[in-house]
Amino acid sequence: MVKDHDLKKYSPEFLKKLLKDMIQIRRFEEKSAQMYGLQKIGGFCHLYIGQEAVAVGAINSLDLAKDHVVTAYRDHGHILACGSSPDAVMAELYGKATGCSKGKGGSMHLFDVEKHFWGGNGIVGAHIPIATGIALKIKYLEEKGVVLCFFGDGAIHQGAFHESLNLAKIWNLPVIYICENNQYGMGTFYHRVSSVKDFAVMGSAYNIPGKTIDGMDVLEVYEEVSSAARLAREGNPVFLEIKTYRYKGHSMSDPAKYRTKEELEDYKRQDPILILKSMLEQAELITEEEYKQMDAEAKEMSARSVKFAEESPEPTINQLYEDIYA
Repeated sequence: MVKDHDLKKYSPEFLKKLLKDMIQIRRFEEKSAQMYGLQKIGGFCHLYIGQEAVAVGAINSLDLAKDHVVTAYRDHGHILACGSSPDAVMAELYGKATGCSKGKGGSMHLFDVEKHFWGGNGIVGAHIPIATGIALKIKYLEEKGVVLCFFGDGAIHQGAFHESLNLAKIWNLPVIYICENNQYGMGTFYHRVSSVKDFAVMGSAYNIPGKTIDGMDVLEVYEEVSSAARLAREGNPVFLEIKTYRYKGHSMSDPAKYRTKEELEDYKRQDPILILKSMLEQAELITEEEYKQMDAEAKEMSARSVKFAEESPEPTINQLYEDIYA
């Protein structure tokens, strides 16, 4: 469903950038799935296909010279939205020395210090206190930044979530907690495991404003996170539930047989890429040829990243002992 946004508020270049960012994540993830199937990538691998509007809309509201991003293990889309090198990300999936975590982290532990992207964290909910700590550092040093902390609906019931929100409000920290509710914690529909169906109300337990957002609409995500960031910079933590949907299984080993084909097809008609494309076409801001060119460039970028990863060296034995501080 195409929503009625006032596109005149944005430059055509910005709107096309949002579309391009989402397409690049989609094609990168499809290539990652292909390489995983060929056993070029090992370990765990959680794809972001379908959820692109959340990372792209939210992160485009930031200034990464001063702002920060922390996320969970479904992290490929977030690091790419931060502007990190697809080559370095793919090399990390391959476990190569040229990877963004030097081949030591893999899919679930992507990092980019220069982009203020602090993971990629493998334990459910365990990064929420880390994001809270970064926000405390910002306040303590009287900096201007804000922290976006992304996590899935499965992390909502972790104690770390509740403890972090409580501390964030007590200390008035510049942090936005974003629950990417893709509606399934692994293979379980979230209604089956949560006594609260409207997650946005959970912030009220800690006197933190909460809101539910359509995560299939990149402009709605951008506008709402921009608004939340203005509040957070003034020392008001915010909690957002962004409703989205993953088109693939929880991980590469999940055939996703717990949902119907009809449900999946219904959500594919709400594809965030096609929604924005339709908006731009209706406003005569993009042609089909331009869209095809964007798509071709994204596929080429993904192919280049695989070539880079294939040709990169393996980490040496000595690198096992690097980056150990205690």
